[in-house]
Amino acid sequence: MIRLVTIALVSACFATSALADTTCKSQASDKKLAGAALTSFSKKCARDAATACNSQAAAKKLSGAAKTSFVKKCTNDAVGG
Repeated sequence: MIRLVTIALVSACFATSALADTTCKSQASDKKLAGAALTSFSKKCARDAATACNSQAAAKKLSGAAKTSFVKKCTNDAVGG
């Protein structure tokens, strides 16, 4: 049982570090976007991130202030801000 929990924690750490490398800002930079293209991409990416974070919050059965805090942090991490 302890071994299973340890494997889950290590996997979560790797998944988090992989996501940190693919923020909206880093993707826009990699694509060398500027001007209207950058604005459009950033808005869509932030909207997609918020949707994904809301889904994660629902899966964790969060509500109220806990949900708001989680979604805000999750979205900021995904956007890169």
